[in-house]
Amino acid sequence: MRLRACLLTGALALSACAPVEREIPIEQRIARADPAVSVTAKGETEPVGTNNADAADDPAIWRNAADPAASLIVGTDKKAGLYVYGLDGTKRHFVDAGRVNNVDLRDGVTINGALGILVVASDRNDLARSRLALFRLDPATATLTPLGTLPGGGGEAYGVCLGKGAAGLSAFIVLKDGTINEVLIDASGATPTGRTIRTMKLGSQSEGCVVDDRTGKLYVAEEDVGLWRFDPGSTSPVMIGAADGRKIVMDAEGVALAPVGDAGGYVVVSSQGDNAYALYRLPDETYAGRFRVVDGATIGGSEETDGIELMLGDFGPDYPAGLFIAQDGHNGAKAQNFKLVSWADIVAALGLK
Repeated sequence: MRLRACLLTGALALSACAPVEREIPIEQRIARADPAVSVTAKGETEPVGTNNADAADDPAIWRNAADPAASLIVGTDKKAGLYVYGLDGTKRHFVDAGRVNNVDLRDGVTINGALGILVVASDRNDLARSRLALFRLDPATATLTPLGTLPGGGGEAYGVCLGKGAAGLSAFIVLKDGTINEVLIDASGATPTGRTIRTMKLGSQSEGCVVDDRTGKLYVAEEDVGLWRFDPGSTSPVMIGAADGRKIVMDAEGVALAPVGDAGGYVVVSSQGDNAYALYRLPDETYAGRFRVVDGATIGGSEETDGIELMLGDFGPDYPAGLFIAQDGHNGAKAQNFKLVSWADIVAALGLK
């Protein structure tokens, strides 16, 4: 009853319902949420190195178009640094970067005068001054080389996502208080530079985000409120999906994109409160369904997911249409890791077209 009352008074009031929502047992949250179809993971990464802690957080994917089996995954241990994994889940490299929370990457970026793969992580080593930590990913050796850091604004760094626009490559750094700074990045010289060209604001703690490069639209999850959209150049958010306890059960966490054609596809958001993931169809942003990653014969499911990532394309026989990755907050007796799911399985389970 209280949740319904808060929803009727608007999105800002919804955040006041958060303590009540979180106090509801997980079984009851699942029971009252909208139905979710089940899929199982085809693979998983090795656990991160930080044991007995909420450590693994956010993944990013680099697809090797010439050899899909040689694609790579970059994942954060938010207590320690960044891992590089192969598609088989084995650890290929680790770089000690301290408290880096979220991560994204872009191929074809000019780095020190040559095209390469730029990896950007939200650096929260200084809780009062956020930074963007930049790295070059070498696909041949699966190693990360630090390039330096750029200021992200006053406050604690949480989420980060990259987007390409008319002005170049931007990093959108989401601060814990809901502030979002768009930082235009230039990594072409000897030392990367950046400048803030737009600042946006949501009302409370926010983290996950993704940019649709086709349209320039930015999607951000405000944890206790729901999924928002910012149009190019705008600082006014538009509500896409509320954390209403049915389609999205707070916390709303990671956000990912499945682009199809010129404007179609799906935006996916982690409904952390009931261990599910909600999809919104593009371009009209209507609700399209929910799914869960459940225990399989040899690989466990994913629960309390923070970061997610999704990339379409051929990743080999296990992931012929695309790869969905979810952080797993409960990995049995082991440290947290990331689960790998076939996008084709999700499409089939939901009956998507």
